[in-house]
Amino acid sequence: MVVIRLARSGSKKRPFYNIVAADSRNRRDGRFIERIGYYNPVASGNAASLVINAERLAHWEGNGAQLSETVSRLVKQSAKAAA
Repeated sequence: MVVIRLARSGSKKRPFYNIVAADSRNRRDGRFIERIGYYNPVASGNAASLVINAERLAHWEGNGAQLSETVSRLVKQSAKAAA
């Protein structure tokens, strides 16, 4: 099953997450199919903290991909900010 989830990168105490479509059997930070966006919880200034490619997200959801709880929360947050 394909799942859309966060893959952690960045250094210690400076998290940075890529929003990826990955096979659910692969490791959290391991192999993924496609990078859909990113989430930077420690963004400062006018740096974007959340970027999601809505077109690719809709494509993967249309093909049966499941969103993780955190990604679904972030997508709702992004849609709310866009409106």
